[in-house]
Amino acid sequence: LVNPQLPRLDWESIENLTFEPPDLDTFPCLKLAIEAGKKGGTYPAVLCAADEVAVELFLSQGIKFTDIARLVGQALEEHQAISHPTVEEIMAADNWAREKVRQLISRDNP
Repeated sequence: LVNPQLPRLDWESIENLTFEPPDLDTFPCLKLAIEAGKKGGTYPAVLCAADEVAVELFLSQGIKFTDIARLVGQALEEHQAISHPTVEEIMAADNWAREKVRQLISRDNP
């Protein structure tokens, strides 16, 4: 994102950068992404697909921002992972996650 009211960052003038561990309570989706990456298999596909649907719903004002992590987390919890998936199994996991988030929303908002 570009904000014309802020000065551009001059990378050449930066002498050093410091980094702190992320606050995973403040950023729950980052925690979910780290866990999905560590588990591997179809988990990353489920994470991405569930997140895409949840963010879409948030942007259309169908859910609150804080619902995104809850929905993605529920999809990951309910997912029956495949450790070494084929491309077809990854696509199926993606489709499953998208439908799962829609089902969770329908259940929460009858």
